[in-house]
Order: sequence, then C-alpha cells, then structure tokens
Amino acid sequence: MKKALVISGGGSKGAFAGGVAEYLMKKEQKKYDLFLGTSTGSLMVSHLALDMLDELKDLYTNVNQKTIFSNNPFKIRHVAGEKVVSIRHLNTLWNFLNGRKTFGESKNLQSLIKRKITKEMYKEICANDKEIVVTVSNLTSNQIEYKSNKENNYEDFCDWIWGSCNYVPFMSLLEKNKQQYADGGFGSLVPIREAILRGATEIDAIILETEVTQFNRLPAKNPFSLLFDVFNFMLTHVERHNITIGKLAASNKDIKLNLYYTPTVLTTNSLVFDKHLMRKWWKSGYKYAKSKQEQLMSEFRPDVLTDQEIENGVEDIEDLKLKS
Repeated sequence: MKKALVISGGGSKGAFAGGVAEYLMKKEQKKYDLFLGTSTGSLMVSHLALDMLDELKDLYTNVNQKTIFSNNPFKIRHVAGEKVVSIRHLNTLWNFLNGRKTFGESKNLQSLIKRKITKEMYKEICANDKEIVVTVSNLTSNQIEYKSNKENNYEDFCDWIWGSCNYVPFMSLLEKNKQQYADGGFGSLVPIREAILRGATEIDAIILETEVTQFNRLPAKNPFSLLFDVFNFMLTHVERHNITIGKLAASNKDIKLNLYYTPTVLTTNSLVFDKHLMRKWWKSGYKYAKSKQEQLMSEFRPDVLTDQEIENGVEDIEDLKLKS
C-alpha cells in the first residue's frame, strides 16, 4: 500500500488545504508515503512530509503581500467594507523599465522558501524515504514537468518549488537551465494521475475550488481584470480535466480516491494574502474535513451517528421535555 496526498494550486487558499491536512494527519492519523503539490501545494508538501503541521500553520496564517512580493503589482482598497483589487501601474511600469518580463516580482517568496524549507529538512525527508513532488510548467518546451526530491539536490528543489508558485505574469519567471518555467497549475493543477503513475494505491486530493461553479464574474473593466478572468477560466477547465483524468485512472486501477473540495468560494483573487482570512480558512478546512469524514463513516456504518446528529437529537429530547 502506497498512500499519497495531493494538494492543488490555489494561492492564499492553501490555508484551507492546511486545515484539511491537519485533520487527516492529526485526528485521523493518516500516514502518507508520497506528497504531490502544485503552486501553493508545492509550498506545503515538505512540512507535511515531516509532520510539521504546527510550523506550516504558523507560516500560512502569518503571511501578507510583503512576504510574497518584492514588487507588488496589486493595490488593495476598501470600498464600502469590501476589498477591491486593482493594478499598481507605477510598479508595473518600473518592472518594464528595468527590463523585467512580468508585472510583479516574487523574490521575497524565494527567500521565504529557503528560510522555511531548510537543508536539514530536505535531508530528513530523503532519509525517511518520503517522496515529495512539485509541478512546474516549462514554457520553453511546452511541457508539464514533475520534480522530485529524489532526483534533485536541495538548491534545485527550492528553485522548483518557487517556480511552481510563480503565477506569471503577476509573479517572477523562473529561468533555469536556459529554459523558462512558471506556475505548475497552468498545465497540471491537480496532479492525481501523476500520483497514480508513481505507484499510489490510495489518494487523498485537496482541491482548492468548489465542486460546482457557484457564481458569475462581473464584467472586466480593464485589461488586467480581463487577463485575470481569462486565466481563471483556463485554470478552472484545466482543473476539471485533471480531475476527470484522475478519476478515470483511479477507476481503471481500482485505486481509492478521496476528493476534498472547498464547500464555498473563498476568494476571487488568490494572490491577495490576508493573514486574518487565512486563519479563518485554516479552521474552515479542519471543520470541513471533520464533517466529510463523519459523513463517510455514517454512509459506511448507518448505525453510527455523527456528532451533529447526536447534538440535534439531544436538542429534540430537551424540546420534548419542555413540551411535556
């Protein structure tokens, strides 16, 4: 038996995935041999492979825009109590004048990765015979590539994690080995099939989107918002394709596949990092995983009541007592 944990891309929504993973690994005591991540998922897999959930939670609930961006292309305003995101035109102009290829720069994230994913952690992961795999999109060769800790040294692996997270053209472009790399989600947002190809016999996949579309986007008002809408449209369909292929592959090989979606829309711009919201999402992820597990248990054993059913039953009994 080879168990795998797969975490999709999703930027700041990774906090929700952290809550789900915390419940599965701490409460359900699940042990995984293989960890696969795309974009924000690639940031999480090293800590998860070492059961460093407290450290991961501290990381994901204390970040902000400065933690990620060395040149932030976004301007966040509060209008009638709501956050409105627009582009910092001066910042993007500065990048162009300096010969950069993107609207913003994420060098701060690159530094954060090397501080939080240390060489000692990398060595321990390898010594424990755990495999962590991150997804990158090779724009030069037009290929999806999967980078394993077992096939790369520490420095290279940190580069691949950073490359997997870079949502170009709003974040940095990774240029390595005379090729250009970007966010792995552009090609493989949910790498379920890769987990199967690497020998997984049971897979838990955390998908940082709702299972069905729950809202319509407002009409684009400028080229930047239109670009976001186009990217989101593309990534939604990449995700659905990845999941469909993953389900088919799992079905053909009789592999147990558990999917954990977000129950509600968390945000329409996952490149905005609000630590207060991310703390809330972590808790939501934990509660969601708990309720899903209870649902699965009740379906498997109809005679077992969930905590919510017990609570409702107690309330009904109290009501009957009052009426009598």
